[in-house]
Amino acid sequence: MTAQDLANLSIAELSGFLERRELSPVEVTKAALQRAEALNPQLNAFISVQAEAALSAARQAEEEIGNGRYCGPLHGIPMAVKDLYYTAGITTTCGSAAFADFVPDVDATVVTRLRGAGAVLLGKLNMNEIALGTTGLNKHFGAARNPWNTDHMPGGSSSGSGVAVAAGMVYGAVGSDTGGSIRIPSALCGITGLKPTYGLVSLQGALPLSWSLDHGGPMARTTEDCALLLQAMAAFDPGYDASIRGPDVDYKQSLRTDLKGVRLGVVDDPLFQQADEEVLAAFKGALRVMEGLGATVEEVSIPYLRHGPDIGPTILTAEAAAYHAPFLRERSHLYDPEVLARLESGFAIPATAYVHAQRVRRILEQQMTDALQNVEAIVAPTTQVPAPPLDGRVVTIGGKEQDSRRFLANLMRPFNLTGQPALAVPSGFSSEGLPLSIQIAGRYLEDASVLAIGHAYQSATDWHKRRPVL
Repeated sequence: MTAQDLANLSIAELSGFLERRELSPVEVTKAALQRAEALNPQLNAFISVQAEAALSAARQAEEEIGNGRYCGPLHGIPMAVKDLYYTAGITTTCGSAAFADFVPDVDATVVTRLRGAGAVLLGKLNMNEIALGTTGLNKHFGAARNPWNTDHMPGGSSSGSGVAVAAGMVYGAVGSDTGGSIRIPSALCGITGLKPTYGLVSLQGALPLSWSLDHGGPMARTTEDCALLLQAMAAFDPGYDASIRGPDVDYKQSLRTDLKGVRLGVVDDPLFQQADEEVLAAFKGALRVMEGLGATVEEVSIPYLRHGPDIGPTILTAEAAAYHAPFLRERSHLYDPEVLARLESGFAIPATAYVHAQRVRRILEQQMTDALQNVEAIVAPTTQVPAPPLDGRVVTIGGKEQDSRRFLANLMRPFNLTGQPALAVPSGFSSEGLPLSIQIAGRYLEDASVLAIGHAYQSATDWHKRRPVL
């Protein structure tokens, strides 16, 4: 098997080779480190690489597997985490000079669970500063670059996670999603990413941005890989206030290859119809594939959905300002001026505006619940445009200019507000060769169903199998 063949494998494929001892965790980890060393100068996916620790973990995994103590499909798999997850003894910068010297003495719960599943952690991944952003641009550590075209954004804030998986430097990554930050880079980089049900994955030991909107979740090549990662990541955590007990389900075993009897909803709202022509064409093509697999598609009405792009930033900015207030008193000069301005704007949001946003949010939650009583999931484009250029501050849709930083999150914010699972899945490529994506959002705590729909679609398409030429 060539190095390129090895880099192209999914977690599910690679785990079979490791379990059968046809490949060793050490050789796989060395290959991943070599690929990261070769590609990171170009793509800037990693903030830090811990090669020695990764090889030590790989040697331990090799010994365990060799002694018959194989512990599951993540055993010996090279992965990495967004650099807002605590890693004991390793700097956790959150993409900011304000936290450049922060070295936690404990692992985040997600990191603990991944290590317990035998995963090999290669390092910490680039991101928008303090997770506040959708572009992948970072003043302190440099922009992560889209592996399909390095002149274009990878999306954010989990930018390095999207880039590292798409470029084959790691087989899976952990991101966080407050207004689309798992799904945006997944969409723009041509990979699969899941924002699970709110609270299903613990964020204990992760630097928060917005306590009521933050979600942690997996990013990988395929829906099947995301299912394997979620199985390891999802568990009740008494140390995390928002943690919930999820259903007793095997996410991988719940996957299916047909959609017979599945009812899917398409939102009849202008917000979800205002998109680039190629995005809409790919979306309609995906619906036809799903109908061919047995699904029925019908329109659903969620009137308050259109308020998501407005109330989401109000809640996010107010909560982010509240968390960062003590740091701003001590080290405001260390934040990027644009990030600082956004944080400080949170102090100017009246309590009445925050309360009003939360009240609108509750109505949206109820409308979403009502709509999902009649359909199993809602399907929509993930982003309204393909990856903009790195310096593209505005995008033009329907003759109207929009701020790309806010525009990229428009179709994702509602599902952070409601807390339901939402999955981004590759659905095609633009005429410029940039990835396109659809989003599948399901009922609260029915992450298994969302993954099953995504897997059925991927079983009938090959968009997720395509790789950038690097």
